[in-house]
Amino acid sequence: MKENLLHFIWKLKLFASKNLQSTNGELVEIISSGTENFNSGPDFLNAKVYINKQLWAGNVEIHINSSDWYSHSHETDSKYDSVILHVVWEHDVEIFRSTEQVIETLELKNYISKSLLENYEQLFNKTKKWIPCENEIRYINPFTFSNWKERLYFERLEKKSKQMQSVFNESNNDWEKTLFVLLSQNFGLKVNSDTFLNMAKSIDFSIVRKVSSNAQQLEALLLGQAGLLSEEKESEYHNHLKREYDYLITKFSLNPQLSNQIQFFRLRPNNFPTIRLSQLAGLYHGCQNLFSKVIEIQDLDEFYQLFNISTSTFWETHYTFEKESKKSIKKLSKPFIDLLIVNTIIPIKFMYLKNIGQHNFNDLIHLVESVKPERNSIISNFKSLKVESKSAFETQALLQLKNEYCNEQRCLECAVGNELLNSNL
Repeated sequence: MKENLLHFIWKLKLFASKNLQSTNGELVEIISSGTENFNSGPDFLNAKVYINKQLWAGNVEIHINSSDWYSHSHETDSKYDSVILHVVWEHDVEIFRSTEQVIETLELKNYISKSLLENYEQLFNKTKKWIPCENEIRYINPFTFSNWKERLYFERLEKKSKQMQSVFNESNNDWEKTLFVLLSQNFGLKVNSDTFLNMAKSIDFSIVRKVSSNAQQLEALLLGQAGLLSEEKESEYHNHLKREYDYLITKFSLNPQLSNQIQFFRLRPNNFPTIRLSQLAGLYHGCQNLFSKVIEIQDLDEFYQLFNISTSTFWETHYTFEKESKKSIKKLSKPFIDLLIVNTIIPIKFMYLKNIGQHNFNDLIHLVESVKPERNSIISNFKSLKVESKSAFETQALLQLKNEYCNEQRCLECAVGNELLNSNL
Protein backbone atom coordinates (compact mmCIF):
# COMPACT_ATOMS: atom_id res chain seq x y z
CA MET A 1 0.00 0.00 0.00
CA LYS A 2 1.19 3.50 -0.88
CA GLU A 3 0.20 6.64 0.99
CA ASN A 4 -0.61 8.53 -2.22
CA LEU A 5 -3.15 5.81 -3.06
CA LEU A 6 -4.78 6.28 0.34
CA HIS A 7 -4.97 10.02 -0.37
CA PHE A 8 -6.63 9.25 -3.69
CA ILE A 9 -9.09 6.81 -2.11
CA TRP A 10 -9.98 9.22 0.68
CA LYS A 11 -10.38 12.24 -1.63
CA LEU A 12 -12.75 10.41 -3.98
CA LYS A 13 -14.37 8.28 -1.26
CA LEU A 14 -13.48 5.05 -3.06
CA PHE A 15 -14.41 2.83 -0.15
CA ALA A 16 -17.54 1.29 1.32
CA SER A 17 -18.83 4.36 3.14
CA LYS A 18 -21.85 2.77 4.84
CA ASN A 19 -21.56 1.34 8.35
CA LEU A 20 -18.04 2.67 8.85
CA GLN A 21 -16.61 2.16 12.30
CA SER A 22 -13.54 3.60 13.96
CA THR A 23 -11.04 1.26 15.58
CA ASN A 24 -12.80 2.01 18.87
CA GLY A 25 -16.16 0.90 17.46
CA GLU A 26 -17.57 4.42 16.95
CA LEU A 27 -19.89 4.94 13.95
CA VAL A 28 -18.28 7.18 11.32
CA GLU A 29 -20.09 9.07 8.54
CA ILE A 30 -18.12 11.14 6.04
CA ILE A 31 -19.90 14.36 5.08
CA SER A 32 -16.90 16.02 3.41
CA SER A 33 -13.43 14.55 2.97
CA GLY A 34 -11.97 18.09 3.01
CA THR A 35 -9.51 19.85 0.72
CA GLU A 36 -6.15 18.26 0.02
CA ASN A 37 -3.32 20.22 1.61
CA PHE A 38 -0.08 20.43 -0.39
CA ASN A 39 1.72 22.50 2.26
CA SER A 40 2.90 21.54 5.75
CA GLY A 41 0.30 20.35 8.23
CA PRO A 42 -2.54 17.79 8.08
CA ASP A 43 -3.23 16.13 4.72
CA PHE A 44 -6.85 17.26 4.30
CA LEU A 45 -8.29 20.51 5.63
CA ASN A 46 -11.83 21.51 6.61
CA ALA A 47 -13.34 18.03 6.59
CA LYS A 48 -16.73 17.28 8.13
CA VAL A 49 -17.30 13.94 9.82
CA TYR A 50 -19.96 12.48 12.10
CA ILE A 51 -18.40 10.36 14.84
CA ASN A 52 -20.94 8.55 16.98
CA LYS A 53 -23.63 10.94 15.60
CA GLN A 54 -21.69 14.06 16.66
CA LEU A 55 -20.56 16.38 13.87
CA TRP A 56 -16.86 17.23 13.84
CA ALA A 57 -15.28 19.87 11.61
CA GLY A 58 -11.53 19.94 11.24
CA ASN A 59 -8.63 18.23 9.53
CA VAL A 60 -7.76 14.67 8.53
CA GLU A 61 -4.33 13.05 8.60
CA ILE A 62 -3.54 9.95 6.50
CA HIS A 63 -0.86 7.31 7.10
CA ILE A 64 -0.14 3.72 6.13
CA ASN A 65 0.16 2.68 9.77
CA SER A 66 -1.15 4.45 12.87
CA SER A 67 2.36 4.39 14.33
CA ASP A 68 3.52 6.72 11.53
CA TRP A 69 1.90 9.45 13.63
CA TYR A 70 4.77 9.07 16.10
CA SER A 71 7.39 8.45 13.41
CA HIS A 72 6.57 11.93 12.08
CA SER A 73 6.43 13.46 15.60
CA HIS A 74 2.87 14.72 15.16
CA GLU A 75 2.16 14.16 18.86
CA THR A 76 4.39 17.13 19.71
CA ASP A 77 3.20 19.41 16.89
CA SER A 78 0.26 21.67 17.76
CA LYS A 79 -0.70 21.94 14.07
CA TYR A 80 -2.08 18.41 14.37
CA ASP A 81 -4.30 19.16 17.38
CA SER A 82 -7.00 20.09 14.84
CA VAL A 83 -7.08 16.54 13.42
CA ILE A 84 -10.55 15.05 13.93
CA LEU A 85 -9.89 11.70 12.25
CA HIS A 86 -6.78 9.63 11.58
CA VAL A 87 -7.24 7.57 8.39
CA VAL A 88 -4.88 4.60 8.01
CA TRP A 89 -4.45 1.39 6.08
CA GLU A 90 -3.62 -0.56 9.20
CA HIS A 91 -4.13 0.36 12.85
CA ASP A 92 -1.23 -0.76 15.01
CA VAL A 93 -1.26 1.70 17.94
CA GLU A 94 -3.50 4.31 19.57
CA ILE A 95 -2.56 7.90 18.79
CA PHE A 96 -2.99 11.09 20.80
CA ARG A 97 -2.95 14.85 20.32
CA SER A 98 -0.30 16.93 22.11
CA THR A 99 -3.04 17.45 24.76
CA GLU A 100 -3.04 13.64 25.30
CA GLN A 101 -6.58 13.27 23.92
CA VAL A 102 -7.23 10.13 21.85
CA ILE A 103 -7.86 10.74 18.14
CA GLU A 104 -10.39 8.43 16.50
CA THR A 105 -8.81 6.24 13.80
CA LEU A 106 -10.48 4.83 10.69
CA GLU A 107 -8.76 1.71 9.35
CA LEU A 108 -9.58 1.49 5.64
CA LYS A 109 -8.17 -1.89 4.61
CA ASN A 110 -11.46 -3.71 5.18
CA TYR A 111 -13.53 -1.10 3.33
CA ILE A 112 -11.61 -0.96 0.03
CA SER A 113 -12.56 -3.25 -2.85
CA LYS A 114 -10.06 -5.82 -4.10
CA SER A 115 -10.66 -4.72 -7.70
CA LEU A 116 -9.37 -1.21 -6.98
CA LEU A 117 -6.21 -2.63 -5.45
CA GLU A 118 -5.78 -5.01 -8.36
CA ASN A 119 -6.21 -2.15 -10.84
CA TYR A 120 -3.60 -0.15 -8.94
CA GLU A 121 -1.15 -3.04 -8.93
CA GLN A 122 -1.67 -3.56 -12.65
CA LEU A 123 -1.12 0.12 -13.39
CA PHE A 124 2.01 0.35 -11.27
CA ASN A 125 3.49 -3.10 -11.76
CA LYS A 126 7.26 -3.25 -11.97
CA THR A 127 7.36 -4.36 -15.61
CA LYS A 128 9.08 -1.56 -17.51
CA LYS A 129 6.64 0.25 -19.77
CA TRP A 130 6.79 3.37 -21.92
CA ILE A 131 3.75 4.65 -20.00
CA PRO A 132 2.02 2.79 -17.12
CA CYS A 133 -1.30 2.41 -18.97
CA GLU A 134 0.07 1.56 -22.41
CA ASN A 135 -2.09 -1.57 -22.66
CA GLU A 136 -5.30 0.19 -21.61
CA ILE A 137 -5.16 3.81 -22.82
CA ARG A 138 -6.73 3.04 -26.18
CA TYR A 139 -9.92 1.90 -24.41
CA ILE A 140 -10.46 5.08 -22.36
CA ASN A 141 -13.85 6.75 -22.77
CA PRO A 142 -13.42 9.27 -25.65
CA PHE A 143 -15.41 11.96 -23.80
CA THR A 144 -13.21 11.59 -20.71
CA PHE A 145 -10.02 11.66 -22.77
CA SER A 146 -11.15 14.66 -24.82
CA ASN A 147 -11.88 16.75 -21.74
CA TRP A 148 -8.60 15.68 -20.16
CA LYS A 149 -6.62 16.65 -23.27
CA GLU A 150 -8.12 20.14 -23.19
CA ARG A 151 -7.01 20.56 -19.60
CA LEU A 152 -3.56 19.18 -20.45
CA TYR A 153 -3.21 21.63 -23.32
CA PHE A 154 -3.97 24.61 -21.09
CA GLU A 155 -1.59 23.29 -18.45
CA ARG A 156 1.12 23.29 -21.10
CA LEU A 157 0.15 26.81 -22.20
CA GLU A 158 0.30 28.01 -18.60
CA LYS A 159 3.75 26.52 -18.17
CA LYS A 160 5.02 28.18 -21.35
CA SER A 161 3.49 31.53 -20.45
CA LYS A 162 5.17 31.45 -17.02
CA GLN A 163 8.52 30.88 -18.69
CA MET A 164 7.78 33.72 -21.08
CA GLN A 165 6.82 36.03 -18.23
CA SER A 166 10.45 36.27 -17.12
CA VAL A 167 11.44 37.42 -20.63
CA PHE A 168 8.61 39.97 -20.53
CA ASN A 169 9.85 41.27 -17.17
CA GLU A 170 13.44 41.50 -18.41
CA SER A 171 12.15 43.42 -21.45
CA ASN A 172 10.59 46.08 -19.20
CA ASN A 173 7.12 44.92 -20.23
CA ASP A 174 7.83 45.60 -23.91
CA TRP A 175 5.71 43.15 -25.92
CA GLU A 176 7.61 43.78 -29.17
CA LYS A 177 10.96 43.06 -27.49
CA THR A 178 9.48 39.97 -25.80
CA LEU A 179 8.24 38.60 -29.12
CA PHE A 180 11.62 39.29 -30.74
CA VAL A 181 13.47 37.38 -28.01
CA LEU A 182 11.08 34.41 -28.08
CA LEU A 183 10.99 34.18 -31.87
CA SER A 184 14.79 34.33 -31.94
CA GLN A 185 14.98 31.46 -29.47
CA ASN A 186 12.67 29.32 -31.60
CA PHE A 187 14.47 30.21 -34.83
CA GLY A 188 17.50 28.59 -33.20
CA LEU A 189 15.64 25.30 -32.74
CA LYS A 190 16.91 23.01 -29.98
CA VAL A 191 20.56 23.07 -31.00
CA ASN A 192 21.01 26.86 -31.03
CA SER A 193 18.04 28.02 -28.98
CA ASP A 194 20.10 29.22 -26.02
CA THR A 195 22.61 31.03 -28.23
CA PHE A 196 19.86 32.72 -30.26
CA LEU A 197 18.08 33.63 -27.02
CA ASN A 198 21.21 35.26 -25.60
CA MET A 199 21.82 37.01 -28.92
CA ALA A 200 18.35 38.57 -28.85
CA LYS A 201 18.61 39.55 -25.19
CA SER A 202 21.95 41.24 -25.85
CA ILE A 203 20.38 43.70 -28.31
CA ASP A 204 18.38 46.70 -27.17
CA PHE A 205 15.24 46.33 -29.28
CA SER A 206 15.32 50.03 -30.12
CA ILE A 207 18.40 49.21 -32.21
CA VAL A 208 16.45 46.58 -34.15
CA ARG A 209 13.79 49.20 -34.83
CA LYS A 210 16.38 51.75 -35.98
CA VAL A 211 18.20 49.46 -38.44
CA SER A 212 15.21 47.41 -39.64
CA SER A 213 14.80 49.59 -42.73
CA ASN A 214 18.29 48.51 -43.88
CA ALA A 215 18.15 44.77 -44.58
CA GLN A 216 21.92 44.22 -44.67
CA GLN A 217 22.56 46.18 -41.49
CA LEU A 218 19.89 44.18 -39.69
CA GLU A 219 21.38 40.91 -40.93
CA ALA A 220 24.84 42.11 -39.88
CA LEU A 221 23.48 42.98 -36.44
CA LEU A 222 21.98 39.53 -35.86
CA LEU A 223 24.85 37.50 -37.31
CA GLY A 224 27.40 39.67 -35.55
CA GLN A 225 25.76 39.44 -32.14
CA ALA A 226 25.49 35.67 -32.62
CA GLY A 227 29.26 35.52 -33.10
CA LEU A 228 29.23 34.60 -36.78
CA LEU A 229 31.25 37.61 -37.98
CA SER A 230 34.14 37.48 -35.55
CA GLU A 231 36.56 35.36 -37.62
CA GLU A 232 38.38 36.51 -40.75
CA LYS A 233 37.06 34.92 -43.96
CA GLU A 234 37.72 35.31 -47.66
CA SER A 235 34.04 35.81 -48.44
CA GLU A 236 33.31 39.28 -49.80
CA TYR A 237 29.81 39.20 -48.37
CA HIS A 238 31.13 38.19 -44.95
CA ASN A 239 33.58 41.09 -44.99
CA HIS A 240 30.85 43.50 -46.07
CA LEU A 241 28.62 42.39 -43.19
CA LYS A 242 31.56 42.59 -40.80
CA ARG A 243 32.19 46.21 -41.80
CA GLU A 244 28.52 46.99 -41.22
CA TYR A 245 28.64 45.23 -37.88
CA ASP A 246 31.80 47.05 -36.79
CA TYR A 247 30.04 50.31 -37.61
CA LEU A 248 27.02 49.26 -35.51
CA ILE A 249 29.27 48.26 -32.60
CA THR A 250 30.69 51.77 -32.51
CA LYS A 251 27.38 53.54 -33.12
CA PHE A 252 25.34 51.62 -30.53
CA SER A 253 28.10 50.49 -28.12
CA LEU A 254 27.27 46.84 -28.71
CA ASN A 255 28.82 44.05 -26.69
CA PRO A 256 29.81 41.31 -29.21
CA GLN A 257 28.98 37.73 -28.27
CA LEU A 258 31.33 34.72 -28.19
CA SER A 259 31.89 33.03 -31.54
CA ASN A 260 32.21 29.40 -30.41
CA GLN A 261 28.66 28.92 -29.17
CA ILE A 262 26.88 28.59 -32.52
CA GLN A 263 26.48 24.99 -33.71
CA PHE A 264 26.21 23.66 -37.27
CA PHE A 265 26.89 20.01 -36.40
CA ARG A 266 24.06 17.55 -37.12
CA LEU A 267 21.81 20.26 -38.51
CA ARG A 268 20.18 20.04 -41.90
CA PRO A 269 21.51 22.84 -44.14
CA ASN A 270 18.16 24.66 -44.17
CA ASN A 271 18.41 24.86 -40.37
CA PHE A 272 21.94 26.28 -40.35
CA PRO A 273 22.11 29.31 -38.05
CA THR A 274 23.24 31.50 -40.96
CA ILE A 275 20.03 30.70 -42.84
CA ARG A 276 17.74 31.09 -39.83
CA LEU A 277 19.27 34.42 -38.78
CA SER A 278 18.99 35.79 -42.32
CA GLN A 279 15.31 34.75 -42.37
CA LEU A 280 14.77 36.38 -38.98
CA ALA A 281 16.33 39.57 -40.31
CA GLY A 282 14.03 39.33 -43.33
CA LEU A 283 11.02 39.05 -41.06
CA TYR A 284 11.84 42.20 -39.10
CA HIS A 285 12.94 44.10 -42.20
CA GLY A 286 9.62 43.44 -43.89
CA CYS A 287 7.28 43.89 -40.94
CA GLN A 288 7.02 46.80 -38.54
CA ASN A 289 5.04 46.35 -35.29
CA LEU A 290 5.11 42.58 -35.59
CA PHE A 291 3.55 41.98 -32.17
CA SER A 292 0.47 44.04 -33.04
CA LYS A 293 -0.04 41.97 -36.19
CA VAL A 294 0.42 38.71 -34.28
CA ILE A 295 -2.30 39.74 -31.82
CA GLU A 296 -4.61 40.87 -34.60
CA ILE A 297 -4.33 37.75 -36.78
CA GLN A 298 -6.54 34.77 -35.90
CA ASP A 299 -6.42 32.66 -39.06
CA LEU A 300 -3.72 30.12 -39.87
CA ASP A 301 -3.44 31.13 -43.53
CA GLU A 302 -2.84 34.74 -42.50
CA PHE A 303 0.04 33.58 -40.32
CA TYR A 304 1.47 31.65 -43.25
CA GLN A 305 1.32 34.87 -45.25
CA LEU A 306 2.90 36.90 -42.43
CA PHE A 307 5.82 34.46 -42.20
CA ASN A 308 6.21 34.11 -45.95
CA ILE A 309 9.81 35.28 -45.79
CA SER A 310 13.13 34.17 -47.19
CA THR A 311 16.84 34.87 -46.80
CA SER A 312 18.79 37.67 -48.43
CA THR A 313 20.07 37.03 -51.97
CA PHE A 314 23.53 35.81 -50.90
CA TRP A 315 22.06 32.85 -49.01
CA GLU A 316 20.16 31.67 -52.07
CA THR A 317 23.48 30.20 -53.25
CA HIS A 318 25.12 29.59 -49.87
CA TYR A 319 24.58 27.83 -46.56
CA THR A 320 27.87 29.06 -45.11
CA PHE A 321 30.09 31.99 -46.08
CA GLU A 322 32.79 29.81 -47.61
CA LYS A 323 31.08 27.36 -49.94
CA GLU A 324 28.74 28.11 -52.82
CA SER A 325 25.75 25.80 -53.39
CA LYS A 326 23.02 25.26 -55.92
CA LYS A 327 20.62 28.19 -56.01
CA SER A 328 17.42 27.82 -54.01
CA ILE A 329 14.97 30.29 -52.50
CA LYS A 330 15.11 29.52 -48.78
CA LYS A 331 11.71 30.43 -47.39
CA LEU A 332 10.29 29.40 -44.05
CA SER A 333 8.50 26.09 -44.57
CA LYS A 334 4.95 25.56 -43.31
CA PRO A 335 6.13 22.94 -40.75
CA PHE A 336 8.62 25.48 -39.38
CA ILE A 337 5.93 28.18 -39.25
CA ASP A 338 3.69 25.68 -37.44
CA LEU A 339 6.42 25.26 -34.80
CA LEU A 340 6.60 29.04 -34.38
CA ILE A 341 2.82 29.26 -34.01
CA VAL A 342 2.63 26.44 -31.47
CA ASN A 343 5.68 27.34 -29.40
CA THR A 344 5.75 31.14 -29.62
CA ILE A 345 2.71 32.78 -31.20
CA ILE A 346 -0.09 31.04 -29.31
CA PRO A 347 1.67 31.14 -25.91
CA ILE A 348 2.44 34.87 -26.20
CA LYS A 349 -1.13 35.60 -27.34
CA PHE A 350 -2.36 33.57 -24.36
CA MET A 351 -0.10 35.51 -21.98
CA TYR A 352 -1.18 38.83 -23.49
CA LEU A 353 -4.89 38.03 -23.16
CA LYS A 354 -4.41 37.05 -19.54
CA ASN A 355 -2.44 40.22 -18.83
CA ILE A 356 -5.25 42.42 -20.15
CA GLY A 357 -7.87 40.45 -18.24
CA GLN A 358 -9.43 38.52 -21.13
CA HIS A 359 -10.12 34.84 -20.55
CA ASN A 360 -11.92 33.80 -23.71
CA PHE A 361 -9.44 31.57 -25.50
CA ASN A 362 -11.74 30.09 -28.15
CA ASP A 363 -9.82 31.76 -30.97
CA LEU A 364 -6.57 30.23 -29.70
CA ILE A 365 -8.15 26.79 -29.56
CA HIS A 366 -9.46 27.21 -33.10
CA LEU A 367 -5.99 28.28 -34.26
CA VAL A 368 -4.07 25.41 -32.68
CA GLU A 369 -6.69 22.92 -33.88
CA SER A 370 -6.05 24.11 -37.44
CA VAL A 371 -2.31 23.37 -37.16
CA LYS A 372 -1.20 19.93 -38.31
CA PRO A 373 -0.10 17.45 -35.61
CA GLU A 374 3.56 17.54 -34.65
CA ARG A 375 5.91 14.73 -35.54
CA ASN A 376 8.27 13.46 -32.87
CA SER A 377 9.11 10.24 -31.05
CA ILE A 378 6.56 10.80 -28.28
CA ILE A 379 3.69 11.32 -30.70
CA SER A 380 4.85 8.31 -32.75
CA ASN A 381 4.83 6.12 -29.63
CA PHE A 382 1.32 7.26 -28.72
CA LYS A 383 0.25 6.45 -32.28
CA SER A 384 1.63 2.93 -31.87
CA LEU A 385 -0.67 2.63 -28.82
CA LYS A 386 -3.65 3.59 -31.06
CA VAL A 387 -3.81 7.12 -29.65
CA GLU A 388 -4.12 9.24 -32.77
CA SER A 389 -3.73 13.01 -33.06
CA LYS A 390 -5.61 15.15 -35.54
CA SER A 391 -4.01 18.51 -34.73
CA ALA A 392 -1.29 20.28 -32.77
CA PHE A 393 -3.85 20.81 -30.02
CA GLU A 394 -3.83 17.06 -29.35
CA THR A 395 -0.10 16.56 -29.81
CA GLN A 396 0.65 19.36 -27.33
CA ALA A 397 -1.74 17.74 -24.85
CA LEU A 398 -0.06 14.36 -25.30
CA LEU A 399 3.38 15.89 -24.75
CA GLN A 400 2.10 17.34 -21.48
CA LEU A 401 0.60 13.97 -20.53
CA LYS A 402 3.81 12.07 -21.20
CA ASN A 403 6.27 14.56 -19.68
CA GLU A 404 4.33 15.75 -16.64
CA TYR A 405 2.19 12.73 -15.72
CA CYS A 406 3.40 9.46 -17.25
CA ASN A 407 7.10 10.08 -16.66
CA GLU A 408 6.39 11.12 -13.07
CA GLN A 409 3.86 8.28 -12.52
CA ARG A 410 1.19 10.79 -11.51
CA CYS A 411 -1.53 8.36 -12.54
CA LEU A 412 -3.63 9.20 -9.50
CA GLU A 413 -3.84 12.80 -10.74
CA CYS A 414 -4.60 11.77 -14.32
CA ALA A 415 -8.10 11.33 -15.78
CA VAL A 416 -6.89 8.23 -17.63
CA GLY A 417 -5.47 6.70 -14.47
CA ASN A 418 -8.63 7.61 -12.54
CA GLU A 419 -10.86 5.84 -15.04
CA LEU A 420 -8.67 2.75 -15.03
CA LEU A 421 -8.57 2.59 -11.23
CA ASN A 422 -12.33 2.99 -11.00
CA SER A 423 -13.14 0.43 -13.70
CA ASN A 424 -15.37 -2.46 -12.59
CA LEU A 425 -15.49 -1.31 -8.94
